[in-house]
Amino acid sequence: MKRMAPILILSTLIALPLAARAQQFAKPEDAVKYRQSALSLMGTHFGRIGAVVKGEKPYDKAAVEADAVLVETLARLPWQAFPAGSDTANSKAKPEIWKEQDKFHAASDKLQVEVGNLVAAAKSGDLAAIKKAFGATGQSCKACHDDFRNK
Repeated sequence: MKRMAPILILSTLIALPLAARAQQFAKPEDAVKYRQSALSLMGTHFGRIGAVVKGEKPYDKAAVEADAVLVETLARLPWQAFPAGSDTANSKAKPEIWKEQDKFHAASDKLQVEVGNLVAAAKSGDLAAIKKAFGATGQSCKACHDDFRNK
């Protein structure tokens, strides 16, 4: 059963982007909750890799690879959940998201590339490559937060 759980979770996460595209958010708060949930999960799994990179947790190739694959899947989810009008009081999204759509989409595209590199590094088993890809992915996250997220 333990082996089935990650497969079940991953299958569900792969299906979510398709369902999300078809979904119309009934209320702006629904969009906020959706994107915050996706970003929170992404942060959790990215943080697990970070603990390995920092030497706080022993390196386990299978675990790092699984977390990287989940981060890759999760990194596809939040972007469609930024419809106009979803900059509510419960959101940390800056108005620049809607004013600078091209820049915002470029930032999400850059994240996709960096996360893809992280997955490739994780699959290689080369801890030095994982550290390098983790750093680049983290910089991509930070750049987007700096430009588009209120603290």
